[in-house]
Amino acid sequence: MILSPSLLSADFSRLGEQVAALEAAGVPWLHLDIMDGAFVPNITFGAPVVKALRPCCGLFFDVHLMVEEAGRYLEDFAAAGADLLVIHVEAVRHAQRALAAIRGLGLKAGLALDPGTDIAAARWLAPDIDLLLIMGVNPGFSGQSFLPETTAKVRAAREALTAWGRSDVPVQVDGGVSLQNAGELVAAGADILVSGSAFFRNADYAAGLAAFAAAAEAGLSPEMQRRPALAAAQAWRHKAGQQEGR
Repeated sequence: MILSPSLLSADFSRLGEQVAALEAAGVPWLHLDIMDGAFVPNITFGAPVVKALRPCCGLFFDVHLMVEEAGRYLEDFAAAGADLLVIHVEAVRHAQRALAAIRGLGLKAGLALDPGTDIAAARWLAPDIDLLLIMGVNPGFSGQSFLPETTAKVRAAREALTAWGRSDVPVQVDGGVSLQNAGELVAAGADILVSGSAFFRNADYAAGLAAFAAAAEAGLSPEMQRRPALAAAQAWRHKAGQQEGR
């Protein structure tokens, strides 16, 4: 299991310091929630904040674009130092074009599905994705309660990806993830867990990471630990590309 702490629950008065501390604690990924106040009822931050944080660490930047027509901003976030860009199928008119554009920028491309969106929405986009994100809450705010049907949806997503010939695509879960449900989500097929308030409430990031790892391992069998999707995601690293810094 890979843990990707959500920056949305961090202390915004010292983001650079906290990002560096996360890396020192052994955290491999950072989840950055970009919200536009249109697709979701909240506004967070944009590419300038991502760019400002990039020199602070070598974490893999997992950028979740909860914005309408995200294709307009792909180059901005690539230049800011994103490693993975995730778009919402519900918010992009031409999702395949946007996913291809993300890959064309040398980044990993992810597709997110809201709670009410069926797995079938990803069927014909499967060849174009590197990650499938299943929302455990309705997007827009941190600290929401986990929707229990998410676990079954994760299981369905893992089965569908395998049936579509994409067993190498990792499944990520964002929203309501906690120590209490980490094990069941991993057992259902999740490879990457995004946690905000549940993770950041522990000021000892190394201890928090260890606690999530232990909770996740409770749901892992030896066979699950050899999932090709998990191995693929574990190999992803931040690489400063040609777009970064422009």
